[in-house]
Amino acid sequence: MRSIAHKVFRFLPVQLFILHFRKYQMILLFWYILFATITGHFASVFGASSLFLAPEYAGQINFFSMLLLGGATAVFIMAWHITTFIIHSTRLPFLGATRHAFLKYCINNSLLPLIYIITYSIIAIRYQIENEHAGFSEIIKFQLGFYLGFLLILLLSFAYFFRVDRDLLKVVLSRIANPALIKNLIPYDTLDYEIDIVRADTYLTGKFQIHKFSELQPYSPRLLATVLRKHHRNAITATLFALAVLLLSGIFMDDPRLRIPAGGGFLLLFSVVMGVVGAMKYFLRSWETIGWLVIIFLVSFLVSKKIFDFRSIAYGVDYHSKNVAHPDYDQDHLNKVFSAEKYQQDKTAEEHRLMLWKRRQVIQGNDSLPPLILISVSGGGSRAAYWTFRTLQYLDSISNGKLYSNTVLMTGASGGMIGAAYWRELHNAYTERKINNPYLPRYQDNVGKDLLNAIIFSFVSVDLISPFNKISVAGYASTKDRGYAMEQELITNTEGMLDKKLGDYRVKEASGIMPAMIYGATIINDGRKLLMSALPITYLTQPEYTVNDSVNKCVDAIDFATFFKDQNPYNLRVTSALRMNATFPFILPVVKLPSVPEMNLMDAGLRDNFGIETSMRYLSVLHNWIADNTRDVILLQIRDTREAELFPPSDMNSMMKMTFEPLFAIQNKWESFQSYNHSYLKDFADKYYHGKLHVINMEYIPQKHDRSAALNFHITQREKKDLAASIFNVQNMAAADSIMRLLQGK
Repeated sequence: MRSIAHKVFRFLPVQLFILHFRKYQMILLFWYILFATITGHFASVFGASSLFLAPEYAGQINFFSMLLLGGATAVFIMAWHITTFIIHSTRLPFLGATRHAFLKYCINNSLLPLIYIITYSIIAIRYQIENEHAGFSEIIKFQLGFYLGFLLILLLSFAYFFRVDRDLLKVVLSRIANPALIKNLIPYDTLDYEIDIVRADTYLTGKFQIHKFSELQPYSPRLLATVLRKHHRNAITATLFALAVLLLSGIFMDDPRLRIPAGGGFLLLFSVVMGVVGAMKYFLRSWETIGWLVIIFLVSFLVSKKIFDFRSIAYGVDYHSKNVAHPDYDQDHLNKVFSAEKYQQDKTAEEHRLMLWKRRQVIQGNDSLPPLILISVSGGGSRAAYWTFRTLQYLDSISNGKLYSNTVLMTGASGGMIGAAYWRELHNAYTERKINNPYLPRYQDNVGKDLLNAIIFSFVSVDLISPFNKISVAGYASTKDRGYAMEQELITNTEGMLDKKLGDYRVKEASGIMPAMIYGATIINDGRKLLMSALPITYLTQPEYTVNDSVNKCVDAIDFATFFKDQNPYNLRVTSALRMNATFPFILPVVKLPSVPEMNLMDAGLRDNFGIETSMRYLSVLHNWIADNTRDVILLQIRDTREAELFPPSDMNSMMKMTFEPLFAIQNKWESFQSYNHSYLKDFADKYYHGKLHVINMEYIPQKHDRSAALNFHITQREKKDLAASIFNVQNMAAADSIMRLLQGK
């Protein structure tokens, strides 16, 4: 038994497996990320596992998407072999005595990749059955696609290495017949280099047979090291293949047919990074650490000089006009722009808009005091978008269109605003007779289409690899990035419905024909809100008690169109407003706006994830008109989470929990803090309306508490069914009945 264990331990695949954990462990980080991602332990809240377990090509999970992912997996594994071969081959000088040394190394270095492939297949099959409802034939087709792509790339790779790996030992021996050439073949710094040689007795051959190293013909260690070094240049050349694929993919990213699955893009990116690690090790050797420090300082310098700027822009806004100065973002300028006169002017204009809306209600046969609806939607990626659209479409259909006609304002955060904006535009298209029926199921399907794949693909192929793709959008030159990719995918998914500019809605909103919509974002410079609307809304930028205070004016929000009046604000693309509203950290890039200093924007949910702050201020500022001219006020709050949801009990029964739970309490419970704070605001607002204000919640309630839809820009077939079915939950049905009674005046 002891003898068997010793033989297994001295088997080269086992020794290489152990070697990776002993030396240069940083390379294992890539494997950790992959294993953790597919098992749901890394970035699961962002839906990262779906990028690998259910890859999409041209908007579908199919044979070709799995084929491309399999090919990308093979590229990553080859990059792993190449990089570790460069790093560790000096510890394996005996491989130089074998024919096709690199092939032998790959075979014996495949224990870790083999574990990953088996684990991936098991998890992917289960995921596709449970979450994508794939049948047996589809599963077989998907797996065939994956392994066909995997084997194809492996065969091409080894064909290349067979071509360049023509028994280098014989070539070297023939050349050193002239002793004068030894200098060129064996550098002096390698003659007496002490290395940590791997102790292995047996290895796997190309025919997967076990042979002993003692059977190999012995050669000088210095000569064998030289043979292995000849492999390194060929190995580095192969790494450039992955970089070339990413560069070409980035150039043609607008064509879905040339866009590989995002999971494959990540694997190619990992391959490039590993290739860089191997190249640094090969070229710099003992100077490697200094080399990395130089690269880091160089990149930091380029970023500080704005040669590299990883922030995005709002498409349609004028950033570069030489005739107009950028506005100063300071207190003095804010006091000047958001004056008491401007506040009153915009408030009066809004009251006039409401009066026009009321007249239309009376003309359409409603009461002289119609019910008024404000809609606030929560953030939450595609989950919130799908649930918001489902709720609005259902409520509007059972009310015969009254939900839309009685709504005067829509606001909120992140994904919920995407669903709300699409619902509003569908009804706008219906009134213009561009579509015949706004309630078709295909529109719901459009909201559920994937956005994450385009975002992540752009991240790995454009943002990091080729950030110089120029394009003209909304009349101005700009650079492609994952923000642009997200917008283009959203326009495609919604059949071009959201390919609009902010100013396109100005006339209809001002005349009360359609609900006004306020898009939000958080200014991370100072925590203020940015409010974007087709109408001037300075009356929502400050509390009433400081309006006439010119010294201590408390401007806590910025009206985008008013502040950037010289930067063509109404030319802003609606998709850019939605993106700024949904700029979740890392998933989408921070957006900069042309002020001095520049405003930097993130997700509206950072400040108000439910749109309640804006709705409450609206009800407060306009309470006199609303109280006198409406029968009931309905604040419809559409949430993708429960308002009073209890979290699992958290017992600090370990050192880890005692250390980190207090640090991350605010981050993990941020939505709850906002919800509890908003309950106070809603309580105070009702004092203005003396019982006329009705706050009604429509909440996504999963059928199984532990199987809630993930928070990301991709939702599975199972999650779509769960979201659609949630409308029939007892609590939501009661809320829908309440809305119907209020609309009917009962």
